[in-house]
Amino acid sequence: MKYLAAYLLLNAGGKTSPSAADIKKLLGSVGAQADDERISSLISALEKKDIETLIAEGKEKMSSVPTGGAVAAAGGAAASSDAAAVEEAVESEKEESDDDMGFGLFD
Repeated sequence: MKYLAAYLLLNAGGKTSPSAADIKKLLGSVGAQADDERISSLISALEKKDIETLIAEGKEKMSSVPTGGAVAAAGGAAASSDAAAVEEAVESEKEESDDDMGFGLFD
């Protein structure tokens, strides 16, 4: 994945067909290790292909994948009720801490 990300970043930066050296240099600049075999495999797979067309085709394929949006919406509602419960717990702890009036059990 990091090799593809580096390739796409270089492409977005203006290099229409980044070389293996370009990808190694970019990965090296962030301290990532580069595998020559994977880089050459990626470059040969993307050779003579338009990146924008590939991205558009990928978006079209991903649009047919169910994402489970209804579950996420339900989870969001539960999270907001959990946040209210946490706030109540914090407030009740503050109130309870005033009960000792500054005296400890073993004072």
